[in-house]
Amino acid sequence: MVDEVERIKMDKLKRLMGKMQQNEGDVGMVMDVDERGFDEAVLKSSVPVVVDFWAEWCMPCGMLAPIFKELAKEYAGKLKFVKVNVDDNPVLAARYGVQGIPTLVIFRNGKEVERVVGAYPKAVLNEILDRVLG
Repeated sequence: MVDEVERIKMDKLKRLMGKMQQNEGDVGMVMDVDERGFDEAVLKSSVPVVVDFWAEWCMPCGMLAPIFKELAKEYAGKLKFVKVNVDDNPVLAARYGVQGIPTLVIFRNGKEVERVVGAYPKAVLNEILDRVLG
């Protein structure tokens, strides 16, 4: 019973934190999204969205994380940056065919327009993002 109460508390806290980050998402922040908020945050977005499918145990994901945050600041107002933890959201990972992480999927008007699998240098990601915006 106590474990269930703690789990509920943690779920509520995660949702609250997600909403706080979501409000900041348009000004260069990275938003954590789960299965419930994905369609609204990504598929219905008025700007292209870069989704980082990742996991805490993934070392290349950890290497990419600070670059992803830098890109979010750099492209603020032009692109939205979203993270999806594949361990917490396996249905989303399966829905988009994510088989290796990190995987960046870029959406425009609710459709996938680009996919990058693996951790790449910032300069390479800048080229890809500029081409998508191009």
